Amino acid sequence: MSSHHPDITTALQDNQNVLLEETQSDSACCPAPGGEKAQGGSPRMESQGAAVLDRQASSRYFAALDSSVGDLRQRAQGLIDRLNDSRKEDHTVMSSFRDSLQLKVSNLAEQLEERLFQLYSLHNELIQERLQELAEVMERVRQAEDELQQVCHTVEAAYRDLCLQPET
Repeated sequence: MSSHHPDITTALQDNQNVLLEETQSDSACCPAPGGEKAQGGSPRMESQGAAVLDRQASSRYFAALDSSVGDLRQRAQGLIDRLNDSRKEDHTVMSSFRDSLQLKVSNLAEQLEERLFQLYSLHNELIQERLQELAEVMERVRQAEDELQQVCHTVEAAYRDLCLQPET
């Protein structure tokens, strides 16, 4: 966990250092039971004084610990808030990107559709020209058929005339 959250690690180390300093200063000014005896007091008073000092040191220790825990909670909440803000920002960026992409795709589709209609129009014109040429060719073929039919009738009539003439 400490490698992923340097702020939390730093806070824990700071709190440990504060607690260590407080414990050392407490033991320097107020010896623990069984330590050096205070000058001029009975063993019972020394024992009561040590108990009071232990409670005071314990109270300061837990107060410092509560403060450290509260500080850690605040820092953790700050990290969570920043994480949530970052996620909201990412969501906003992605939404904007999606909207922009949809707009570009829509514009591109419209351009493609317009280009297809232009190609259809051009092809329609070419097809229309070819159909017109085909109609003209078909008309010439019909005229040629008519002429050929007339030639055939003429040849047929001439042949009949030749066949019907008496031999002289």
